[in-house]
Amino acid sequence: MLQHEPTPDDILEAYERIKNQIHRTPLLTSESLNKMFGCELYFKCENFQKVGAFKFRGTSNAVLSLDRSELEKGVITHSSGNHAAALSLAARMKNIPAYIVMPNTAPEIKKRAVAGYGAKITFSEPTVKSREEAAQKIVAETGATFIHPYDNYSIIAGQATCAKEIFEEVSDLDYLISPVGGAGLVSGTCLSAYHFSNHTKVIGAEPKGADDAFRSLRDKTIYPSINPKTICDGLLTQLCDKTHLILTRYLHEIITVDDEVTINAMKIIWERMKIIVEPSSAITLGVVMNNPDKFRNKKIGLILSGGNVDLDKLPWIK
Repeated sequence: MLQHEPTPDDILEAYERIKNQIHRTPLLTSESLNKMFGCELYFKCENFQKVGAFKFRGTSNAVLSLDRSELEKGVITHSSGNHAAALSLAARMKNIPAYIVMPNTAPEIKKRAVAGYGAKITFSEPTVKSREEAAQKIVAETGATFIHPYDNYSIIAGQATCAKEIFEEVSDLDYLISPVGGAGLVSGTCLSAYHFSNHTKVIGAEPKGADDAFRSLRDKTIYPSINPKTICDGLLTQLCDKTHLILTRYLHEIITVDDEVTINAMKIIWERMKIIVEPSSAITLGVVMNNPDKFRNKKIGLILSGGNVDLDKLPWIK
């Protein structure tokens, strides 16, 4: 496992390690959306990634970095959804055990996905303390390697491969917008931009009702995510020391978005582009919708981080 901030070589090695296991996802454009917003938009479709989310990049890199003795004991994490599913699949592809601690409030679609990949699920109360205690108990019993959703440099290096693919296709982006939760994806995106496309400014998209990262960078401290109120269920976690430091060094800015705008953006993507994205993805278009003057006539990449939506609970259906 990587013990330092990923270098350009670490990101390139991660890509070589995982490239035969992940999908190289498409970069889509929409003439109608370009006209609507007065800029050139490039949508990186991680909703088409295995398990329906970018998380499979990081977990693949982490699992494939383990040595034989570590692999035999399996892997463990705590996660409410996409990371859990991604680690479960990466473990199954190596034929090793995966132990997942999930809050009992996790969306049903995500519980079913994790179970479908063959992981052993333990449910906990929906608090960080409860999740961590349950995970520590399983580590003590099994010796499994704990793989944190974002507080892990191998995970961050894997997530960085998403932006690396974007820059191989469009080398002159003015901005690249990524969602911000615990910030594994946006940290990797910042590192890829810094090393492979230094003129591209990375912007983090965060819900107004869960703006702990925005406040953490502003005040140079890490605020916990307490009672976040947002439909972006993938963006509820707080920064860690690793991601806070990377964002402090390399992120251009965080822009917060109201849920109402995110829902509208999600609907526009579904209607105009005919693809399914979850709110935590659509928030990147929400940033553009809210700041037309900033982005007019610019070339902008938007990472659509995932597409795992409960179709019985679409946010525009009252």
